[in-house]
Amino acid sequence: MDIGQRIKEKRTLLMLTQEELANRCELTKGYISQLENDKVSPSIETLETILDVLGISFSEFFNDKRKKKIIFNAEEQYIKEFGGYTQTWLVPTSQELSMEPIIIKIDPKSETFHDYPHPGEEFGYVVNGEITVCYGGEKHKCKALESFYFKSDQDHYLINETDSVVEIIWVSCPPNF
Repeated sequence: MDIGQRIKEKRTLLMLTQEELANRCELTKGYISQLENDKVSPSIETLETILDVLGISFSEFFNDKRKKKIIFNAEEQYIKEFGGYTQTWLVPTSQELSMEPIIIKIDPKSETFHDYPHPGEEFGYVVNGEITVCYGGEKHKCKALESFYFKSDQDHYLINETDSVVEIIWVSCPPNF
C-alpha cells in the first residue's frame, strides 16, 4: 500500500494544503511532503495523529475496498421477522455508515415497535398500501407513492390498519439499532 499517496488523496479531498495538515499535526510541511512522496515512513503514533486530523480511522485508511463498494445484491441483504412485520436491511454494512436503508413490510392490522426519541432523522416512502405514521402523539395517513420525513426527537412508529401487507422503504440517519 502506498501510504503517502493515500494521505495525499485524503488531504486533498479535505482541501487542506500540506502546510495546513502539518500545522494541525504539529509536523513540518517538509515532513508531509516527504511522506506523501514516500521518502519517509511515519511511526504508528505519527500516522495516528495524521489520520485523526484527516478524520479517518486506521481501518478506514487501510481497508479501501469495502469503502468503495456501491452495489449490494439480494444475497447480502439481511431479513429479520418481528411480531407483525419484517425488516430487510438493504446495505449489510449500513450500521457503519451515515444512513441505514431498509424495507419494512407490515402485516395487516399490525404495527412496528414504538421507537423512542433519539438523535437523527427518518425518511420513508410507501411503495404500496397505506400506513398511519405515529409521531409525537399525532397520527398522519400516508398512502402509496407518498413519503414522510421527520426528526427522530419524538416517539414514532407505523401502523397498518388495512387488510393488506404494506411495504415501505425507510432510511434512518444515522443508523438506529
